[in-house]
Amino acid sequence: MALTIRVLLENRRAPGADSRLQAKAGLSLLLQDESDAILFDTGPDGSFLHNAALMGVDLSAITATVLSHGHYDHCGGVPWLPDNSRIVCHPRIADERYSAFRFPGFSRKIKKLSREVDYGRHRMEYSSHPVALSERFIWSGEIAVPAPNAYGVITGDRDSTDYVVDEGALIYKSDRGLVIIVGCGHRGVINIVRHCQQIAGVTRIHALIGGFHLRSASPWSLWRVRQFLQQQSPDKLMGCHCTGEWGRWWLPAVTAPATGETIVLG
Repeated sequence: MALTIRVLLENRRAPGADSRLQAKAGLSLLLQDESDAILFDTGPDGSFLHNAALMGVDLSAITATVLSHGHYDHCGGVPWLPDNSRIVCHPRIADERYSAFRFPGFSRKIKKLSREVDYGRHRMEYSSHPVALSERFIWSGEIAVPAPNAYGVITGDRDSTDYVVDEGALIYKSDRGLVIIVGCGHRGVINIVRHCQQIAGVTRIHALIGGFHLRSASPWSLWRVRQFLQQQSPDKLMGCHCTGEWGRWWLPAVTAPATGETIVLG
């Protein structure tokens, strides 16, 4: 059974693609097999709809939308989804968050990273645990990380460190191994892959695609990721969005999907 991945929005437009396609910082992928059509992230706004129309992609058959995490460049397009859409995500998707400088007892907000979204219009399925979306698709739920990295602050009664605990991944159980779809990789590529292998009960990785958050990673971190991926030996490694040129330079046999592309995995 083939899995078709259509890149509805990514930071770059594919070479030779329709010049009317919009490329923006963000990610939106449509994954489709013979039974299901899953929208993974929406990008920052309605650009994914604009691009889908130009690509001749019918979004009316979507069986579920999965939101990887609550940063605006991944869930900002939710207001453009039809009312009563089925959305699967972590319970903390709507946390108000900012990039920030943090000092002992004090934090200085820099940029808002979340967006106010009316999730009440939709059929929300909040879960920090894995959810079987269909026979082959699985929402990973929350990914445990022994020493998570901080990515700004979450506002509330008191500002707290944002470890992006709401980030999850989408898993597809293909006949050739797991296809793991990642939004931004804030929880760490190694942690994400191991978590997905554990809950799916499959170790073989057929493909790994998405944003790996490696654009400014240290050489030591990148070397560890490179060694790990070489050991896993996925058939396809596709780093887009926040992977960055610097991150891709370190990764074995990586490609860089872009807006307007269609990828077919056997």
